[in-house]
Amino acid sequence: MQNQPLIECVPNFSEGRDPAVLKQITDAIEAVEGVKLLDVDPGKATNRTVVTFVGAPEPVIEAAFQAMKKASEVIDMSKHTGEHPRMGATDVCPLIPIAHITMEEVAEWAHKLARRAGEELGIPIYMYESAATKPAWRNLATVRSGEYEALPDKLAKPEWKPDYGPAKFNATAGATAVGARDFLIAYNVNLNTTSVRRANSVAFDVREQGRVKREGGKVSGAVLKDENGNALREPGKCKGVKGIGWYIEEYGIAQISMNITDVRQTPLHIAFEACRESANRRGMRVTGSELVGLVPLQVMLDAGHYFLQQQRRSLGASEEEVIKIAVKSMGLDELSPFDPQQKIIEYQLAEGTPTPLLNMDLRTFSNETASESVAPGGGSVAAYVGALGASLGTMVANLSSHRRVWDDRWAEFSEWAERGQRIKDGLLALVDEDTRSFNGIIAAVRLPKGTEAEKAARHEAMQEATKYATEVPFRTMELALETFEVCKAMAEKGNPNSASDAGVGALCARAAVHGAWLNVRINAGDIEDKAWVEAKLSAAQSIAAKADALEQEVIGLVERHVG
Repeated sequence: MQNQPLIECVPNFSEGRDPAVLKQITDAIEAVEGVKLLDVDPGKATNRTVVTFVGAPEPVIEAAFQAMKKASEVIDMSKHTGEHPRMGATDVCPLIPIAHITMEEVAEWAHKLARRAGEELGIPIYMYESAATKPAWRNLATVRSGEYEALPDKLAKPEWKPDYGPAKFNATAGATAVGARDFLIAYNVNLNTTSVRRANSVAFDVREQGRVKREGGKVSGAVLKDENGNALREPGKCKGVKGIGWYIEEYGIAQISMNITDVRQTPLHIAFEACRESANRRGMRVTGSELVGLVPLQVMLDAGHYFLQQQRRSLGASEEEVIKIAVKSMGLDELSPFDPQQKIIEYQLAEGTPTPLLNMDLRTFSNETASESVAPGGGSVAAYVGALGASLGTMVANLSSHRRVWDDRWAEFSEWAERGQRIKDGLLALVDEDTRSFNGIIAAVRLPKGTEAEKAARHEAMQEATKYATEVPFRTMELALETFEVCKAMAEKGNPNSASDAGVGALCARAAVHGAWLNVRINAGDIEDKAWVEAKLSAAQSIAAKADALEQEVIGLVERHVG
């Protein structure tokens, strides 16, 4: 997966009964390139619809703005009724960090969205949760107090001046709360019981709110209260977790139904383990679990790594294997199949990203390379050879970690295997990227050149595309060079029976470096920015020299083992 910042947006619109209105809003979202609409969940009784979409920050903010704009045009709050608390056509619009972005950064994007919506749409905007400007406004319930009907009076008070937009009642659009919050995971844990009461006992052990304290610690005891008459509570084990027990007739079992509102404080696997431990103490057994909706990739990877650590196994497994370990360890496939492509947000996004070469089998890839087509060429092959070299070094690390006589060294080799996996994944991504960079040059060549302006634009596009086509093999060189460190470590102190594999890995790495080096040089020849070219060639030459020296070191170490 590429290290692209991803945020999720979950706006709630005050319309859940008219599909035509909702379609206008979702069409506005989908019209923005770079976002993917994941879910539309309308509620007739609440007259409210929850929409979920995801993407890089800029397109997500644009899509959110366009959705708010359209909602303000097609929803009239003066005529709205529904069971759910609400104060605007777009009632709330939270932004959620998914990958490679901090909460602080997401809060900044939330303020950008709010400022634009307030200024251009004339809607009063209040910031909440991690984007709040006042401590009291972190709580959405506080911000939304009195709902739509209270807005005329609230907006007239200085203490309720909105963060953005006019302090003036907008009768049709109402007001909107824009915020930044953590990802909420809806998660159910299955028990080998039909008793809701027993399931609740586990839920009370686990959830942050815990349970009400009673005299003598007995269920039948009187509720203990503080001096203000409020019930005293015994907190549960997991911060940021809400939970309750219920019976699912469809499955014939009781579950602990949880909302994990702060996955940083309580990761998915920790919530699972807390349920398992509580159930065991109470004479029950956790049989599996289920995720409701989508989940970020990192949540699954963290879970898989946790269970691998529990087994004292190398963490340097492939992404697919780590996810499989997570699924099996938490029984996420007990009630229905768990399809990572459908359940993991990043995989959903990647569905539209073509990786034709990586999707080929070995024979097809070889045949395609040998065909009359100019792509895949040497750059893609160099990246793939480098990935094979990194894979071999990683294999030796994993074998060493799993070696019975080295149980006390599993963590040492696990670190090397993790590093090898990272290098391998980076090089695999460059297999198709090299071909895409070549196609970028072709696309630039085909640009119109009928006028002087068109000629200038075409020339600039060709130069930029050629620079990028040079950067891609240069990145291959950098990653392939890192491979030597893994292979050297494994040839020196890894499983001696696999030393030859580390040697072959080093040979592959050198081939990758020098193959990519040829592509850097030939592409750089067409670049007019000579200072840029000189710097790039100098750096590439240095990498090639280091690769030659490191290959000799690794092969020398291997020779001691092979005789």
